[in-house]
Amino acid sequence: MTGYLLRRVLGALVVLLALSVLVYALFYLAPGDPARLACGPRCNPEQIAQVRDQLGLNDPVHVQYAHFLQSLVAGHDYSTGTGVQHCAAPCLGRSYQNDLPVTDLIVQRLPATVSLALGAMVLWLLLGVGAGLLSALRRGGITERLVTWLVLAGAATPVFITGLMLLMVFCAQLEWLPFPSYVPLTEDPEQWAWNLLLPWLALALLESAKYARLTRSSVLEALAEDHIRTFRAYGVSERSLVLRHALRAALPPVIALTAVDLGTMLGGAMLTETLFGLPGIGQLIVQATRTVDLPVVVGVVLVTGAAVVLANILADVLHAVTDRRAALR
Repeated sequence: MTGYLLRRVLGALVVLLALSVLVYALFYLAPGDPARLACGPRCNPEQIAQVRDQLGLNDPVHVQYAHFLQSLVAGHDYSTGTGVQHCAAPCLGRSYQNDLPVTDLIVQRLPATVSLALGAMVLWLLLGVGAGLLSALRRGGITERLVTWLVLAGAATPVFITGLMLLMVFCAQLEWLPFPSYVPLTEDPEQWAWNLLLPWLALALLESAKYARLTRSSVLEALAEDHIRTFRAYGVSERSLVLRHALRAALPPVIALTAVDLGTMLGGAMLTETLFGLPGIGQLIVQATRTVDLPVVVGVVLVTGAAVVLANILADVLHAVTDRRAALR
């Protein structure tokens, strides 16, 4: 297991290094002048040249990339013209719009995004895996067809449509829930959950559709294996075959898909956060894109990529735990 984990960690480091090259190219080599964007539209050429010198954009490309990596590992000192400001590691630069470290902006928005992602993940696993198991247990009957129709409807409905319908029904018409307004978990856990219930449900209804299909197909494939037929011949009940044997075989693909989805959600569910007014990373990147705040955009892209890579490492470990054969590959 140790060797398996080391191989996955080394592979993740290579992926993160490649991602840093991509992010660096996006920031420094894309069309446009970062110094002009940082200085603002009213700056004259002399001021732009001063900002370019402060940002180190006059250095050779490889030197700029080395400084970029150094900022991520050891932080970076920024010249303000009248003094020096330190950006602690991992330094992702400073926002053009408010002159704050991008890391601080992401950390401020991270609790809302993590709350949304983890709560939605629990719901979509319960709904998706449960629906997939039910469909596999009742295959060929009306229950399977009903679940299939509901899954297709969920997969075909965009999250902003689902979210709007939930708001109109539960907040405007029935008035069972308040219009979502993010409350930190540390301040009031009950209000935190009530205000996130609709965003969780909107995301879960969309995501659970593919988990239901994946679980159903994996369980049915496992039920067709020879050892399952042997168990069935010995009189083991179909429910026991599904829950004790087929479900275990269906876990690895579900775990892998969950890792990718969770990592992506931690990078910001832009439509959901914008629709429900959640101050998360997705809303941050939408605002940064509108104002062409490149350091914030690049910082969120790098954080999203790192979250996906780390989530996949966790998925590989869980896969190895549930299937010992994976650790020998």
